Amino acid sequence: MFVWKEVKTWAKDKGYKADRKKIEGEDNSYHYTWFKIEDESVNGTATSVSKIATAIFNNITNNAHVEYQKEYKEKEANQDINHEIQGW
Repeated sequence: MFVWKEVKTWAKDKGYKADRKKIEGEDNSYHYTWFKIEDESVNGTATSVSKIATAIFNNITNNAHVEYQKEYKEKEANQDINHEIQGW
């Protein structure tokens, strides 16, 4: 579970500014934004604490998490195909 305060501190330590604003009329709902302190043109938005952490991590690591997810999905798809073939 991601805690907002920890993610905000982690982002700052990595050279990013993370912020959130309460969405009016919705309980416990926030809109999250982030940007790189040295280059504010590097920025984004997210709908959850985990998504903002992932977005910043991807920017730091040149999309390492995106690549991991892509590889994981391909591996899972191949396993499903192998199970189908073995079931014949």
